[in-house]
Amino acid sequence: MLITTEDARSIGADSRLACTLAAAAGALNTAAFEIVGFFSANMTGNVSSLSDHLAKANLGAGLFFLSIVCLFIAGSMISTLIINSGRRRNIRTIYAVVILAEGAALLALGVAETLFSPDAPGVLLIMSLSFLMGLQNAVVTRISNARVRTTHVSGTATDIGIELAMLYEVLRRKVSPKEAPLYLDRLRLHGLTLLSFLTGGVAGIWLYSVLGYGFLLPVGFALIALALKTIVRRARTG
Repeated sequence: MLITTEDARSIGADSRLACTLAAAAGALNTAAFEIVGFFSANMTGNVSSLSDHLAKANLGAGLFFLSIVCLFIAGSMISTLIINSGRRRNIRTIYAVVILAEGAALLALGVAETLFSPDAPGVLLIMSLSFLMGLQNAVVTRISNARVRTTHVSGTATDIGIELAMLYEVLRRKVSPKEAPLYLDRLRLHGLTLLSFLTGGVAGIWLYSVLGYGFLLPVGFALIALALKTIVRRARTG
């Protein structure tokens, strides 16, 4: 699911990718909210908060939210540059390499947050996660040709509404019944993405309650295992 790209991908590959990475993103976003009170990947909310603080001349808080947005963009940009470089070199596992780097970064962040006491608790966490969520979102967007999103579900919820409307149109005979399987597949994909994000969020809160900042470690190990499985399998098949 981290090899085949764009239109060559099956709905099954997209679904597996969505379920796995949406669950990880849900865990990270929800636990981060529990710690600092806002989300690392919700750029709509963060830009709105930035606007609010700028309007009230709260420049310190405004700068903080601006940095979160910029870090998310930077993560997406760096991810895209790495992917572009890998594709030019015909490195089929380049998407897995980026996910491997994300997992390793989560392990390092978990260790740093657990062993050291930052002067401003939560700041390093939210900034790092914003960067990593941008990194992950770019991977998923590029590999699926924007069919899948995993770090936030606003677009996913919109897509669910669209597919439900199209299926309703099929029932009304306004759209050809031949299109129904496609709409059902898309609805299943987006529904699974939302459910996985929700499930991951519940798991993230539970992990944080048990492990504290160490909740980052199992999420990081899971992403590393996913990436290494892809890389090893590709190496064996040539």
